[in-house]
Amino acid sequence: MAKTVVYVISDEMTGIDEVKSFCMSHGWTCYGYSPNQWRDGLENPSFRGQMMNGVPSLAAGFSPLEKSNVLPFPGVTSSNVDMSGKVATMEELESKAIENAILQFRGNLTEAAKALGIGRATLYRKVKQYQIDPSAARKRRAA
Repeated sequence: MAKTVVYVISDEMTGIDEVKSFCMSHGWTCYGYSPNQWRDGLENPSFRGQMMNGVPSLAAGFSPLEKSNVLPFPGVTSSNVDMSGKVATMEELESKAIENAILQFRGNLTEAAKALGIGRATLYRKVKQYQIDPSAARKRRAA
């Protein structure tokens, strides 16, 4: 049976406590880190090893977790909240996360899919669904 492990990276300790409480009520394991603790941990080989035992989907395949394989979730910024205060939809956030991953991996869709924790075919389908053009990132790679 699969074990659910949740990692929360946030500056807001009350939010981390709320997520931990929610996870505990569902029988899940939850770890909370500040962004600095998370960054420092990713540079520590034993921390990465512990992560691999709990959450292999965060890494590229089953290789050790590297800082470049963890993509930040788009937060509430001016890019995903318009002037009327309307919050972006999940589809808009997902589309932005996919675009960011493709740019970060310079158009390499296989590596972007691994970093996002989804299959390559799923990424190709979502690229088509959201009409994302990965060639711009590839052109940047060639330059």
